[in-house]
Amino acid sequence: MNQAPTPLPPNTRLQRDPLAAIAVPLAPIVLEGRYRVLVGALWRLGRSRPGQWALAAGSGALVVALALLAARHFATTSWPLASGNPGVLVAAGLLLLFAQALKAYGWGRLFTPDERPKALALAAGNGGAALIGVALPGRFDDAMRVAVVRRYPGCPAGVRVLCLSLVMLGLIDSVALAPLAFAAALFPGAGMGVRAGLAVVAAAGVASAAVILALPRLAASRRALRFRLGRWLSPRTSSRRAASEAWALVSACWLVRVVVVFLLLGTLGVGYSFPLALLFLCAGAAAAALPIGPAGAATQVGASAAALIASGVDASQALGVAVSVGALGVFSGAAILLAAVAWRTGMSLAASRAAA
Repeated sequence: MNQAPTPLPPNTRLQRDPLAAIAVPLAPIVLEGRYRVLVGALWRLGRSRPGQWALAAGSGALVVALALLAARHFATTSWPLASGNPGVLVAAGLLLLFAQALKAYGWGRLFTPDERPKALALAAGNGGAALIGVALPGRFDDAMRVAVVRRYPGCPAGVRVLCLSLVMLGLIDSVALAPLAFAAALFPGAGMGVRAGLAVVAAAGVASAAVILALPRLAASRRALRFRLGRWLSPRTSSRRAASEAWALVSACWLVRVVVVFLLLGTLGVGYSFPLALLFLCAGAAAAALPIGPAGAATQVGASAAALIASGVDASQALGVAVSVGALGVFSGAAILLAAVAWRTGMSLAASRAAA
């Protein structure tokens, strides 16, 4: 980075490229050059009218095809949730909603007070990410979070601030998962390959904790403040107190999810087992950390099911549990997103009537 601005050639027009405004803040998240090329191609395709019609037709055809395939599949095979206890399934759904609220409040602690979005906006962003992860590859869910929260009325945070908070939230997630992965690795019955994977998750959490603790001091150092990026980052870096509060809330969110998986394992015939629940969540979280995959939800479902199969669970039961957890996560995300839209619409109508 240069300390002095680089002079531009004469007669040069400055243009605000929307792609650059999105791609630059997402640089810490996007890890592969091919992914950035894909985002650029999709952006250019979406700006043209033929491209918009093509995307609309393609997405509609994809939804119809997926619906037909799902109907054909479950016409001969029962839906995994159909074999569960309705009371347990309702309790699991309510716990997932509670976990979404904890995650939203934990994410909110990573903003400065004057740039903090509303908790409902952050929860709606997580709900939109759960929906978009069904069809689009991983990391598109982060773009969906940014889009939903940024366009929520009254959001004071810009795109760069939202992307920085997502990077910090990913680090907080890794720290919160570390003790769970360590506990799962200590339980008897786990194979060497499973223990090695859990050790990687725990080590990533320790490294993330080191980064979180060191980042405020690094951002406030005299050398960092010499550059524009350091001066922008220093007041927006989460303090240790804010990071601790976010860690506590996110850890509570993961513990609630452990209880949800524990209940689903029992009601779907696998058996109540906290070790399997911990292993299930750690495998799904490790798959979600991949820079890109076939689909965010599909990758997590496949990794979670593979972890259960490696622990000796029957393949059909493992896949049923993984699909059930993923489906409940999508349903809870959709419910939160619809509730946020309905709440905001009602508030707007009430304000319009009061003004009239």
